[in-house]
Parts: sequence; structure tokens; C-alpha cells
Amino acid sequence: MGADTRLDGLGEVDEPAFAGLAERHRRELHVHCYRMLGSFEDAEDTVQETFLRAWRRRETFGGRSTLRAWLYRIATNACLDLLAKRRPEPATGGEVPWLQPYPDRLLDEPPAGGADEPEAVAVARETIELAYLVAVQHLAPRPRAVLILRDVLGWPAKDVADLLGDSVNSVNSALQRARAGMREHLPAERQDWTGGEQDAGTREVVRRYTDASVATDVEALAALLREDVRFSMPPTPGLHVGRDTVVNGWVDDGFEGMEHLRTVLTRVNRQPAVAFYQWRKPEGAYLPLTIDVLRVTGGAITEITTFHADRFPQLALPERLPE
Repeated sequence: MGADTRLDGLGEVDEPAFAGLAERHRRELHVHCYRMLGSFEDAEDTVQETFLRAWRRRETFGGRSTLRAWLYRIATNACLDLLAKRRPEPATGGEVPWLQPYPDRLLDEPPAGGADEPEAVAVARETIELAYLVAVQHLAPRPRAVLILRDVLGWPAKDVADLLGDSVNSVNSALQRARAGMREHLPAERQDWTGGEQDAGTREVVRRYTDASVATDVEALAALLREDVRFSMPPTPGLHVGRDTVVNGWVDDGFEGMEHLRTVLTRVNRQPAVAFYQWRKPEGAYLPLTIDVLRVTGGAITEITTFHADRFPQLALPERLPE
């Protein structure tokens, strides 16, 4: 379950000291809740709820496990409570309207407390990319929790059973169901994904995509898309599949008439992303428009997830670009 300070108990710890102990685990708990929920904002709220529950129940921590494991237990149950209360099923077409992006700069954030604390949150690309998040959201809540705890975090089946109040057999059965569900919803070429930060071919595809978008060159954009490309724009309903369908949708929405665009390259969910800005004469500046998060496989774009301008602050993108 990872390194952590083992404590005998928290009964005598005051609130500032408790906050300091819990805070060092904030980022990894946030990523865990994000995987469970698919929403950056819901994850933030759930981590706050986790810390509140932990403080209220501090007397129950008897040091039988690490503080980190105890916090994961509380966070997982807080996610399950939220999912039971108000999370809808994914849409019929497979899209997840509540999906939100996660900035890479936070995925690499070291834990609070310095080098003596648990290792920096190294988040594997395969378990944070948007396609993985979407597939996870199609799982029922408890199998989802089992999959993340077992396959992502590497918890033993017995520890997961203890956390969920289940038997080891039930946990193993849930894990099999979850893995089958993931195979059903993940892209077929999952094991052959490219797009790492050092991948020159991917950088070239992103450069060409950016240039063609700014020039509103539909033919050049179409040439970069794989035939079975997928396009979605959460929270707007609809999943568009196929090069012709995607390109025709852009044309119908007036893409060719767009002018005066500028871009900022960034990375989101371990994927290349392009933030678009459009010139607004009254403001005398380029203002946020959309963010395209790309998945590139074999030199072609296989998936585009577009987010609205309200995601710019979360991704620490400029509020405006000068003339």
C-alpha cells in the first residue's frame, strides 16, 4: 500500500497537527477520487469530505493500518456514497457528460511535507487517460472501486475486502466482472497506444492539427483523423464516431467560418491538448474558446475530447492572450 508513517492513534492529535498529517496525502487521494468519479470538481469535494470524516472519526484510528490506508478507506466510501446518491449512468451512446480534464502539472505534484514523505504521485498514463476514465465510469460503483484498488493501486484482495466489508471471494468476482467491462469499453488497440511526451511523431501530429485548426483547413484536419475517430464534447450530449461524421459535424457547426484563432499547447490526463482562443474586438484580446484533448495512435488522431472554456482556470491556462 506504499510507505507511510504508522501511528498508534489520533485521539490526542490537535486539528492543525491532524491537518498536516492528512494534507501530505491530498493529491493522491484526489487522483483516486477522480478515477472513481470522473469529475475533477467532485473529486475536490470528496477529498474535503474525506478529511472532515477522518477528523470526526479520528478516535477510531487505532494504528492497525497506516494513516494512508485509513484515508483511502474513508475516501473510497465517500465516493461510493456520492455515486449512490446522485450519479447517473453513462449516456446510451457511451459518452460521460460529467467527465472533466485533469492537468498534468497536478499529476506530477510532489506530496506536502518534503522528501521524507510518501513518494511523489507518479500517475501512470494508462490509468488516467480520458478513454480509461470513460471506461471506468461504465462500471457499477463497487466493481469500479475493486478494479481501482486492486489493479491501479495494487492492494491485496484481503485489504480490499476489509475496506468494502466483503469477502475475498466477492472481491475477486467483482474484479473479474470489472476487467470484462473494461475490455468492452476500452479501445481495441489499448496496449499499443502512443503519445508519450518524447514521441516526436505525436508532437508532429499535434503541430499539424494545431496549424490546420487555426487555418480552419477542414481537408488538412480530416487527413489527420483515423477512419474510426471518436469525438465528444462533455457535458454536451453525443458521441460522434467516424471521420466523415466528425468532420461533417464540425462543418455543420460553422467551423469553416471561424476566424482569428490562437492556441496554447498543454497536457491533460497525460495526453497532448490544444487550448484555443478567439479574438474578441470589444475586449481587445483573445479569449478562451475550447480545449481539445487528443489521443494519437500510429500517427493518426483516434480520439478528440473537447472541453468548454470554463475548464481553462482549472488547467491554469491564461485568461486571455494579448493582441
